[in-house]
Parts: sequence; C-alpha cells; structure tokens
Amino acid sequence: MPRRHWANLTSASALAIMLSCAPVLAESARTVDPATGVPLPEMPQLRLLDGEGPGPQAATAAPAPENDIVTGTVASGVRLRGAAEIDAAAPVETEDEPVALDIPPVEMPALDPALVPASKSAEPAAPAPAEAAPVQAAPAQPAPETVAPAAVTEPPAETAPGPLRAIEALTPPPELPKVVITVPPGLAFAADIAAQAGEAVAVRRLGERERAEIVAAYQANENKPFWIDAKGWTAAGKQIVAQLERAADDGLRPTDYALPVFELSDRAKLAAADIRLSALAVLYARDARGGRLDPRRLSKLITPTLYLPSATEVLSELAGAADAGKVLAAYNPPHEQYRRLKAKLAELREHLDDTPLVRIPAGPTLKLGMRDERVPLVRARLGLGPSDDSVFDRSTALALADFQKKAGLPANGILSERTVAALGKPAAARGEEDIIAQMERWRWLPPDLGAKHIIVNVPEMRVRVIRDGRTLLDARTVIGKPGSATPIFSHKMDHVVVNPSWYVPPSILKKEFLPGLAADPDYAAKRGYIVTRTKGGGISVRQPPGERNALGWIKFMFPNEHAVYLHDTPSRRLFGADKRAFSHGCVRVENPFALADQVLGPEWTSERLKKLIGKGERRINLPEPLPIHLVYNTIVIGADGHVTRFDDVYGFHRLVRQALEQQG
Repeated sequence: MPRRHWANLTSASALAIMLSCAPVLAESARTVDPATGVPLPEMPQLRLLDGEGPGPQAATAAPAPENDIVTGTVASGVRLRGAAEIDAAAPVETEDEPVALDIPPVEMPALDPALVPASKSAEPAAPAPAEAAPVQAAPAQPAPETVAPAAVTEPPAETAPGPLRAIEALTPPPELPKVVITVPPGLAFAADIAAQAGEAVAVRRLGERERAEIVAAYQANENKPFWIDAKGWTAAGKQIVAQLERAADDGLRPTDYALPVFELSDRAKLAAADIRLSALAVLYARDARGGRLDPRRLSKLITPTLYLPSATEVLSELAGAADAGKVLAAYNPPHEQYRRLKAKLAELREHLDDTPLVRIPAGPTLKLGMRDERVPLVRARLGLGPSDDSVFDRSTALALADFQKKAGLPANGILSERTVAALGKPAAARGEEDIIAQMERWRWLPPDLGAKHIIVNVPEMRVRVIRDGRTLLDARTVIGKPGSATPIFSHKMDHVVVNPSWYVPPSILKKEFLPGLAADPDYAAKRGYIVTRTKGGGISVRQPPGERNALGWIKFMFPNEHAVYLHDTPSRRLFGADKRAFSHGCVRVENPFALADQVLGPEWTSERLKKLIGKGERRINLPEPLPIHLVYNTIVIGADGHVTRFDDVYGFHRLVRQALEQQG
C-alpha cells in the first residue's frame, strides 16, 4: 500500500479516537460559549472499533458513513483498527512531520467599535480548561455582537473572551448625550392653580355652574395658566384686561370686573390672578349678552329668550383667538341701534353738567295745593324762577310732571321721595342712566334678528318689516292697555288666518262676560258671540268671522305663551289717536293686507286674499318662518344722532333702570 495512503488512514483513526472522547471532556469542561452565552451543540458519539471499547459491542457496530467530515491534526503512527479495507498484517509507514487536513479558516466580519461594550478594565482572559485543549484546533473567534446604544450593559470582566477584552482596552467608551427634561410651559403653576381654583373663581354674580365649568377648563388644560407666564400677563391676557377696563363704554359697571393685583415673585398670586381673570371674562361675556338682570323677575310680561354663553364656550373662544379682546367685546349687541346708543353715551359723558344743583331736603310727600318750605327750592330746581310762596301750585306740579316723564318716573306731579332723589342728580347723569337702561334691553334680543324680520316697538306703537337693514313696511299699531300690557319677547311667525274666529281669552271672560251673563242671559247673543259648554262644566265664548269680529279679516300667528298675535280690527278710527293703548294685549295693525303682502310673498297678493273674505276660515302658511320681535324701546337714536323718546307706557323702562341702580 502506498505510504501516503497509510498515513491518511492512520490520521483518520487517531481523529476518531479523540472525537470519541470529546463528549466526555466537553460535558465537564464547557457546554456554553463563554463569549456569547449560547449553548454549544452536542457532539456526536463515535464507537471504538479497535477492541478497546466494551468488547461485544465493538465487533457489531456499523461502519461510519463515508461522507462524515472530520477536522483536526492527527499524528502518524497511530493504528486505526476495525476497518474492513485495512490489512492488519501490513507494515505501517511513518512520517517525521504531522499531516494536516487542508480546511480553510472561517472568515469572521470585522468588529464595529461602536458596538463593542465598554470595559472598566483590560484584565487578561482566563485560560481555557486544560482538558479541553486537545479538541480545539484553533482559537474560537467571537461572533459579531449587536448592542442598542441606549441600553449598553457592561459584561463582567471574567467572562469576556480574550480578543474582545483587548479591543475594549483600546476603544474608549462613546459619549452619551445628556438627557435634558423640559417642563411644559405653564406646568410649573399647576400645583398653585389647583390650590387656588376654588377661591379664585368666587366672583360675585357668577353662578355655581359657571364656576365649576371654569375649574373644569383648567383641569382639562392640566392646570396650566391661560393668561400669565413668569413675566406677568401674556399678550392675550393684556387684551382681555384692556377690554375689561373699557367696560364703562358699553354701559357696564367697571367695578364688577376689578382686576386682580399680584407680584411676579409670588407664584401663588400669579396663579390666582390667572383664574380670576378667566372668571371676570366669563362674567363680562354673560353681562354683555344680557345676564345682569333676569327680565322675568321684573315683570311676567317681559319674557325674552336670553342667549347667555357658557363658561366653557367663553374660555375656549378666548384661548384660541388671535385677538382675545375683540372676541370678548363681540359679546355686546351687534345691532346698529345699540352702536348709536353707545356713541350717545360717550357724547353725554364728554359734556357733563357740573352746574351746582339745588339740594332739596327730604320731607313728606307734596301734592297740589299743599304748603311746604321746600316749594321755593323745587321751583328753583325746575327753573321756574325765584318765589317766596310756599304753596305747591299748578305750575309747579306741571313742571314737576314734565321732569318726571323725562326721568322715567310716573308723571303725576307729586313730589315723592323718589322724585326728590331724581331732582338731586345732574341732568347728564339722568341721561346716562336712561341710555344704559335702553342699551340693556337691546342685550335681550338675539344677536341675529334675521335678514328679514318684523319688529314691533311697543312704546312707539308702530310695526316695521325690515330686510337687510331696509324698511319695507312701517305702519301704526294699537297696543295693550296698561292694565293688559302687550308682552315683550321674540318668536317666529309661521302662518296667517283669513276670516278668523275669536275665542274670548279667560281673562276677558272672567272680567267681562261672566258678570254680563249673570246679569243678562242674552248678553253674549246680543253681541254676536256663541256660548258653548265644555266637558269640564265651563263655558267657551267664540265670536264667529264677520265684520264685527274683534280680529277683523286676518290675523298673523306666532304661537307663544302669552297667546297674543298681530291682527286686523274693525275699530279703525283708533289709529288716528296719538296714544293708542286700547287692546287687551294683542297688537292691531293699521293695514293688515299690506303686512300680508310682505310676509306671504308674491303668491298671495292683497287682491287674492281679499277674495277669500267671508268664505270661511282659511289658514295660509308662510313660505318660511319669519322672526318677529316685540321690543320696548323708549329711546331711539337717529342716524344724525337725534334722540327720540317715547312714553314709558307700562313702566318697564323705569323697572330696568331701578334694577341696575340697585345692583350697583
């Protein structure tokens, strides 16, 4: 056999012997890779065929597959026994040099210094166990290691492999960026705002609901301030402060919006100031929309629908506005007449009457013909000229009645305690109060009256149809008597009735018909009324359509809680009077068919409607509901600035002015 062939067989035999011993050594030496901590695969066990193993089993073992790969360096001279193709009697050729198998080394990727964990020391690696040396043909190279930059963990020095430890000693640890924690703007005030909120929102005339909404708004904003920072008011805060300081321009009372005082060094006061400014802004917005007074408490006949904003709405609009001051000012009425009243108020304040007034002392009520030492003072105050006569004569009473009318007091010519108080005010001051009271009633109207709408000014006793600021119809009206006043409210007209029947309302039935029926059973029949019994045992009185019907030929309906409406009337002569307060509360229109032309549209002309007269009751719906506003304007400012005053027929103007004065 050739010498080279014997050498190969000898090397293979020696390698088989070493591999058969490897599991035993590896089981005690190492089972995991020291560099990566990954368990190593189990080495296959090889059976010994040379008779040195457990006797009987060696003879029966199957030969190893021909495609098995064996690596390592085997010395010559070692006999491989048990192979069928080897002649045991043949001599074994030996060589002086070992024969190495030609197996190329595995190329490992270069280590990235950025991915190598930092090491505190560069101690040499501990040597491998001695019993493991025969099975290692070459030093193992560590596998590439990936380490997240933000989670670098330094391995213990005793477990790091030699090459890795050397690299650690040469590679300086990377510089990690400094972590900077930024506190969100305003969060520094969060604790102070939470502590100050309950007390800071306690503003007079601000309801519990609004206060709770303000606190909730801050909580939703993580208790960060809305209007202040470390330097004081922000730009939005300054805009709100400026508008509150101009409250008097709109007839509001500046003392109701007294601004908080704080020092920049006191964070608690800064937080309280921010909350207080929010509360004042909410109060201002509600006052500007008519929240200063409750109209229904003044009279059950004053029932406007107020459009008061919530605290949440106000704060959200102000916080997101480019100009918070303008947004706050916009809560005041946008109507042209209101702007004219505001301009007139400014004009009155520019020309204050500083003339000393005659001071009239308090005393008993004076009526016509009575004597009192204060009469000469009253005459001097009214401009009647000096007089030594102490008799309260007719000229004094008439002059006093004229003053009372202008002052919004009952014009009865009696010197009462209230009249004495009014005489003690300058004329300019009284004029301001009147203007402010009229401005307040404009706050009760909707911000949007409607592109086309009907407005009935009760004290003026007129009705107008207005579209886009242009008057389409202007007609006289008859309003309710002082004892049955026409109510003040807004609604929507939705239909018209031609040839209406009139059902006598309970108030008139109780005051007029029941006493008349008790005295004369034919009282209703003689007047053209039909009396019917109701299921509850009462009676219903109806006036059928006709010329004598109290509603005339047509009525304009807008169902409401007061059961009033606009209608025609057979008593047309009443429109010729200057004072036209004659109805039971409804509004009678001088030319109802002209009004129908404006509300029903071109389809229903006056000629077509008149053809329906006398043909039974007929309902006609409006093309779309039309806003109607029954208002109480005793002061009207013309485009030229001229002031027109109307009688306070029901005393509603006086009620408003007194309520505002008492509130102050």
